[in-house]
Formats: sequence, C-alpha cells, structure tokens
Amino acid sequence: MNPKIGIRPTIDGRLGGVRESLEDRTMQQARSVAALFESSLRYPDGSPVECVIADTCIGGVAEAAACADKFRLSNVGVSLTVTPCWCYGSETMDMDPHTPKAVWGFNGTERPGAVYLAAVLAGHTQKGLPAFGIYGRDVQSAGDTEIPSDVKEKLLTFARCGLAVALMRGKSYLSMGGTSMGIAGSVVDPRLWEKWFGMRVEAIDMTEVAGRMRKGQYDREEYEKALAWVKAHCPEGKDYNSPETTRSREQLDGEWEDSVKMALIARDLMVGNPKLKEMGLGEQAHGHHAIAAGFQGQRQWTDHYPNGDFLEAVLNSSFDWNGKRAPYIVATENDALNGAGMLFGWLLTNTAQIFADLRTYWSTEAIEQASGKKLSHPLVGDGILHLINSGPAALDGTGEQTDADGNPTMKPFWDISDEEVDKCLKATTWHPSITEYFPGGGWSTRYRTRGGMPATMIRLNLVDGLGPALQIAEGHTIDLPDDVHDALDQRTNPTWPTTWFAPVLTGKGAFRSTYEVMNHWGANHCVMTSGHVGHLYLTLASMLRIPVYMHNVGEERVFRPSAWNAFGTNDSEGADFRACANYGPLYGKV
Repeated sequence: MNPKIGIRPTIDGRLGGVRESLEDRTMQQARSVAALFESSLRYPDGSPVECVIADTCIGGVAEAAACADKFRLSNVGVSLTVTPCWCYGSETMDMDPHTPKAVWGFNGTERPGAVYLAAVLAGHTQKGLPAFGIYGRDVQSAGDTEIPSDVKEKLLTFARCGLAVALMRGKSYLSMGGTSMGIAGSVVDPRLWEKWFGMRVEAIDMTEVAGRMRKGQYDREEYEKALAWVKAHCPEGKDYNSPETTRSREQLDGEWEDSVKMALIARDLMVGNPKLKEMGLGEQAHGHHAIAAGFQGQRQWTDHYPNGDFLEAVLNSSFDWNGKRAPYIVATENDALNGAGMLFGWLLTNTAQIFADLRTYWSTEAIEQASGKKLSHPLVGDGILHLINSGPAALDGTGEQTDADGNPTMKPFWDISDEEVDKCLKATTWHPSITEYFPGGGWSTRYRTRGGMPATMIRLNLVDGLGPALQIAEGHTIDLPDDVHDALDQRTNPTWPTTWFAPVLTGKGAFRSTYEVMNHWGANHCVMTSGHVGHLYLTLASMLRIPVYMHNVGEERVFRPSAWNAFGTNDSEGADFRACANYGPLYGKV
C-alpha cells in the first residue's frame, strides 16, 4: 500500500460564532490542496497520489488525537496542516516525530492565519519537531480560494520530498555480495539505512545467484521471452578485445544467456516472484522487499561469471521485455551510497537514474590539445566533466526521450512513448566486455547522452564523526562534435556509456570553476538525474537530517524546515550542518 498525504484543517476552537463562521472555509482549503496533490503527483508505480483529510476541523487536542488515529489507520506518511485563521498552536499541531510535516498559513488580513503559522512553527521548534512553513508572498482576500503559484511550488516540493521519505520507510536495501574492489561506498553501513532512511539492509552471498542459475530457479518462460527480446533489440557493437583475448561466438552466446538469467534472478531477489512459488520455491518467491539493491560484481563474481552490466542497465531502465515499467534501482559494484542517491532521485522524479564514474575533468585547453579543435559552447566555462561508467547506466540516459519542446530528457515510464523506447534501444550498442577486466565475460553498454538536457549530479558520502553528507551540482549535458568526442572517449575504455556534463558555475566556492567541482567531489561515483532538481534534493536531505556541503542551487529555491533559521540566517550551509547535528537522523540519534 502506498503512503498517503494527510491534510489537517486546523481552526479557531472558540464556539459561539467564531468557529462556526470558519468551518466551511477551512475545510475548503484542505480540499483544494488535496485536489492539487491528486492531480499533480503520482507514486512510482504511476498511480495518482492519494490524500486523507481529517474528519473534522481540528480546534483542540481531542480532535488532533482523532486525526492522528485516522492517519495511522490510513497509512498516512506525510502531514500537512492548513488554516486560514488563528488556532491554538500546541493543541492542534501534529506530534508524530517521524512524519514529515508542513503548515500552510493563509496570508489574509481578515483572519490571522499567518499568526497561527508563526505560533505553531515556534511550537514545533521548541518541541524538536521541525516543520516546513508555507506562507504566500501576496495578501489574499478571505474569500479567495485560489492557491497562489508560490504556495503551489512549496506545497508540491514538500509533498514530493515527504512522499520519498515515506516510500523508503520499512523497505530494504539488498546487498548482493559484499565489497567491490575496496570501494568505500560498497562497505554497506546498516546504521545509515536504519537511522536515516528507516530501512533495513538485507544481504546475500553471490553464491545465491550462482545457485539459482545452476538449478534453473527462475521463470523459464520469461527467460525465453527476454532472450528473444535481447536478440531483437540489443544490437552488438565492435569487439575491442585483442586477438589473443577475443572470446568465441559460442562463448559470447552463452554469456548472453547467463546475463539474461542474472537479470531475472536479481529482480526476483529484490521483489520476489509468484512464479517461483508455482515451481515449489515458496521461500525464494518472497524476495527481500527491496526498493534498492547493489550488485558486487568485481571481482569475486566477474573473475568467474559474466559481469552484471546487462542486469544493471536493463533493471535501472524504464522498460524491458515486458514493456514500460518503473525502474528497479540497482547500484553498480554494490556502491550503496550511490544506490541511496539513485533511490532519492527516482523517488523525487519518478524517472530512471544514471550511475556513473566521475572520470575526468577536461579543460578547454586539454580538449583542444587532444582533439585539435577548440571547444566553444555557451554552457561550458573552463571545461567539462566526463561521466562514464565502468559498467552500465539506464538506457533512458541516451537522451532519446524528449520533452514537449523536443529537448532531450528522461521521463516517468507512463510518459514514455513506444517510439522513444525504440530510439533508446537503437542508440545503445552492446560490446563484449574487455577480457582483462572481466575474465568471466559479459557485455558492456555503450551510448552517448544527447546534449542539451538540464541535469543534476549528486553524491551521498559518509564522513567519520559526521555521518552522511550530500553534494549537488546542477548543470547540462553537452554535445561534442563526433571527432572531438572520439578523440576524448577513445582514451579510456570505449565500451562504456558516456555523458559530457557542464555544471552551472556561480563564481563562488566549489563552483568557481568546473575544475573545482571535480576537485571537491567526494568519491569516484555520482548519480545524474534529469532536470534541475537540486532544490528537491536539498529539501529531502533536510527531512532526513543530512547536511548538504556543496551545491549551486539559488537561495530563492532552497526550502528547509523553519527551525533551520534558528541555527543561523547569514550562512545557510553552516546552519544546515548545525541543525542536522542538533536533531540527528530522522529515526533516532546514533
């Protein structure tokens, strides 16, 4: 069952004329917000978001308690209080410590909704229950039922991020294998997932995958369907192996078969499969209730079996042999920190995410030296970043999906056309993996992301003594001329997907140059989300109590709980760190 948004219409509790005059207006405000959410937002499965409104307006603690009971029974995971008037602050407020909460106080002079907003936010701050304050810029008349555009924006930002928090709660991260090549992000920390995300970590040994392959513990009919789809829609590209390391056609065909089996098994391990129960595999049919996972791959697996590139690329995409569907979030090399970032991006936007190495900073001078051509581009400052994955990335990342204006983008699966699916598949070639890297074989994806896509690059890092901290860089994907692209791309393994990315530079701090963005990045991996959605990441991070130590989001787009103001208004980044340290992770201090 998807979590719902609970809406709490609060009211002046004085009977005898005051409350009675406000009942209809207050409940109408709640209904208008519910209509906004239900018409604008969807869950990751594509269904419309559902709202629950309190049975009565809330004028005091008894009605607040009745509302809380209803919300518990209705699976409410996000709480919004709305009012056009004065109410009794600490008597009417939401006291659930784990539910993201906001208050919209109507800006009108006839009734002091803004006064209640200030009073109840002070109560939230005093009680250690941070809440978001929503207050329209312009004064409205008491009878105005329109939601102003600035209020709509804050309401939708809060709701998207609050639902992301609620959708994670109670789910699992499935660690398929352990640490990959000493990568710190793949040293999975259960405390992070439990305390900050409200999730558990499930772990299996890679022998579980090998055993299911050997015993045929997967849907055989679906396997045949998937293999036929691969042969029809996954064109093979050049084999870049040397003559001495080139594998036979028979071996490559076997690697395709194993790669398809691995994809089916990884998905079944995450979410289960009723077909397995029909095969007498009742325990395996349950899966691990995983909303995200990671596949260790290198090297304990890839020295002996095909790599995980196909399973990761296809599961992370918005389509496969069964048609269009929501992505399954699977992190390469079991980098659980990047997996968390991919999970955030998917839940905030309902779109597939690109997992990549942040491989190289190319200065404009170095580009000219390597290619013989001078790079001139209006979105490029001192250079560009080469995002390339020593493994797969979602095929949506080709940029072959387009928005209403024809610009490249990545869309929720329900908005993707069959033609766009076909274009994504045709823009991707599959190459025999480089044998020296992958002795067990496998296939590697290759594509080039189309330029002109607004995008946001993020990374979640773990810092000893601090905990998790987030980095955000908004920018654009860049088209390079073919000969320039080849000159740069061929200097590393050409069988991997490439995205050229130019961050938006602000002239300050880490964003004074593209070089400094690269120089300040916290790890070898990153996540790229379509769109300039850094503000959503900022709001979500504050809900989870994760500080953000590097971002280029304009101040006017930053939306955090009102309590953050008490930790400093002149240095918002420092205030974010102080507030997160003070409150600790959402599900209990460590």
